[in-house]
Amino acid sequence: MKVIPDFSEMLSRLVGEPSISSTSSEIDRSNLGVIEQLATWLEDLGFDTEIMPLPGRPDKANLIATLGTPPQDNEGGLVLAGHTDTVPFDDSLWQSDPFRLKDAEDRFYGLGCCDMKGFFPVALMAARSLDADTLTAPLTLIATADEESSMAGGRQLLASGRPRAKYAVIGEPTGMRPIFAHKGISMMSIKIEGASGHSSDPSLGANALDAMHEVITALIALRTRLAQQYRDDAFEVSIPTMNLGCLHGGDNPNRICGSAELQIDLRLLPGMNSDSLHDELEALIHQAVAQHDVTLNLHKAYPPILPFASPADGELVTTLGQLSRQEPGTVAFGTEAHFLQSLGMETVVWGPGHIDQAHQPNEYLHKGQIEPAIDTLKHIIHRYCVA
Repeated sequence: MKVIPDFSEMLSRLVGEPSISSTSSEIDRSNLGVIEQLATWLEDLGFDTEIMPLPGRPDKANLIATLGTPPQDNEGGLVLAGHTDTVPFDDSLWQSDPFRLKDAEDRFYGLGCCDMKGFFPVALMAARSLDADTLTAPLTLIATADEESSMAGGRQLLASGRPRAKYAVIGEPTGMRPIFAHKGISMMSIKIEGASGHSSDPSLGANALDAMHEVITALIALRTRLAQQYRDDAFEVSIPTMNLGCLHGGDNPNRICGSAELQIDLRLLPGMNSDSLHDELEALIHQAVAQHDVTLNLHKAYPPILPFASPADGELVTTLGQLSRQEPGTVAFGTEAHFLQSLGMETVVWGPGHIDQAHQPNEYLHKGQIEPAIDTLKHIIHRYCVA
């Protein structure tokens, strides 16, 4: 059996490499430390590795590591996929150093333990006994950048047309429940610029909040119509949702509001056309402010995460359900599944840890899920790459 560090040592090193992904340049960090460490371990296991810098971002990269001959199509093989980045953190709310692995209470604590640096040691432990000469189909491990913000890493994979395989598992924390579908996510900022003036005479300005009121009315009407038009009972929240999440405007009650901004979050069901819905949304917003003397600026926080759906009775999701003894399901959070599916792979989201522990202080991975996760991956690697 090839020598790599044990699970806790690998997780400790990965957690110790800050790789925060953020739309704020002051917080955003490189992921190269994680990528290079993973590449070293995978090379020790006999994998061929390729580090792929993101276009225009030499401090960010994907990793593609393959054991066996890479396929030219989707006829065989398995991809194990995960993202290397984490969300930002609030140091004052953590009870320990977020970048120092803490082993306590039958849990591993640290930023990214659950979402999702913990998946990489699981995959490496499952693969460490493999010999390329015994494989009938290749095993590929991919590690991506910026999943928590722009999904630039997943977009680069799709643009490059790689990797290729028949099956793909994305190791997001699902409590080892196989996930065959998730909603799409889009976040938009709606900014209205009017003109301030003394509140005693409305004609002295153009009230941005008055215009925003018209926008909100139109958005609520659209939300109601979408909920009536679309439904998917496979989801716990079976309708598309629109959250009016953040509203800022004005600076004093005796001044006409000169500017206002609303930020919204859309969660779309599989089968909904994201592009056409955004076109309709923008048209409604422009129409809502047409009678007001204001300037409108619409901005997407990042390109939309598209909905994902694969057959609930597909080969891979059925196999993972049997091995994990859990019924396949759906989630409302977004992943890189759309990109791998678009590359022709039957894709399932499955991994140790629970999403409830992600994106919050004192993030942890429960030790009780580690060995079952390793055993499950060993089974599917043997099924799709060896047998």
